Amino acid sequence: MAWITTIDFASATGKLKELYKRVTGPDNNVDNIMMMHSLRPHTMEGHMAIYKYVLHHRDNTVPKWFLETIGTYVSYLNKCDYCFEHHFVGLKRNLKDDIRADGIRAAITSQQIANAPLNVKELAALEYAGKLTTTPARMIENDIKRLRTVGYTDGEILEINQVTAYFSYANRTVLGLGCSLDGDIIGLSPNNSNDENDWNHA
Repeated sequence: MAWITTIDFASATGKLKELYKRVTGPDNNVDNIMMMHSLRPHTMEGHMAIYKYVLHHRDNTVPKWFLETIGTYVSYLNKCDYCFEHHFVGLKRNLKDDIRADGIRAAITSQQIANAPLNVKELAALEYAGKLTTTPARMIENDIKRLRTVGYTDGEILEINQVTAYFSYANRTVLGLGCSLDGDIIGLSPNNSNDENDWNHA
């Protein structure tokens, strides 16, 4: 499951056990990506806070299915199968349109993102996320102006930016520590967006 030592739910004590109880899913399942932090629980706490706030917060106005789409796309670009598979399920669950979701996945995996069943506004956001992920030093002010032109507010641009940045962090946590899908329940997430302190995965 990992290239470093991890501590499972049954063996956890103290602060780690408290955090595990906050992030568990069915049958006390803890996502493998969270277990990567088990030797330093304070980093899990930081990870979960930023994850909850950028992707599952009630004050976001970009639809959650599309934030999941950005995360799925960034994870594909970073070749992170773990996050790609997890968040594609989140995309599909929130979009509630399996045919469209599968079309988005096909466009991402064929590297033909322009063919995705998305509108001009959504495609512009993915273009921004793609550039920020693959060539961050080449970002210019016109990249932001393009997002404004297609109708995003500056607050929504910030959401797109933060989700893009978060997924590169998560992808590098997974890829750098050998986190696998073994034993994971795919697609669980802290879906109660109305309570920022509710980290339970369902």
